[in-house]
Amino acid sequence: MRAVAHLADEATEHRFERALTRASAAARKSERTQARLQAAACRLLETGAPSELRIADICAEAGLAHGTFYVYFRDIRHLMAETLTAFVGFLKAGMRKAARERGGHRIRSTTAAYVALFEQNAGLMRCLVSRVDAFPEASAAFERLNREWAETVADARLRRLAREPGAPVPGRDEVLRRAYALGGMVDQYLIMLLFGGDPVLTAVSRDRDAVIDTLSQIWERGMDP
Repeated sequence: MRAVAHLADEATEHRFERALTRASAAARKSERTQARLQAAACRLLETGAPSELRIADICAEAGLAHGTFYVYFRDIRHLMAETLTAFVGFLKAGMRKAARERGGHRIRSTTAAYVALFEQNAGLMRCLVSRVDAFPEASAAFERLNREWAETVADARLRRLAREPGAPVPGRDEVLRRAYALGGMVDQYLIMLLFGGDPVLTAVSRDRDAVIDTLSQIWERGMDP
């Protein structure tokens, strides 16, 4: 699908549903219709679990006839697998764009991008972080993203340490373990904040800039030798 293939062009937009719609705007009618169905599912996931999705509701949300769904997808599982896999690619594009930030603030810029992507696509992220068994393709894609990101962070830190005279340089396995652990901590924080309903955590996390500062400091200090 052309629209999905060009989602990386919309990396400045943090909300996947809007990026999907925008990417399909100049595509063929069939691709626009498919994107409408996927965008409708994204909106419904903001207020309901994947198990609650119904084809009739998706079509109604998209403003399409019920039978239109089967022109593009076999069933809900097919739609969700395609949508979540495309969303993982969108996450990767957004993180890579943020990582190219100049001026020595890459950790903060990537952290800010991830928080925004997580928060503005909470329904889709809930599917990924909860590892829904019905969508193994999406789970595998998310695991690859986490692995690639941990390796990118670890290798970047090792290169930086190698340029600092006298700096202790830990082994790659140690740095990679830290990257995985820190990424998991950030995910767990956002899961608790957005899905947990803890009033204390909610109260101390209202200032998103402060949250990003905290998470960025955790990354910085956790990756130090």
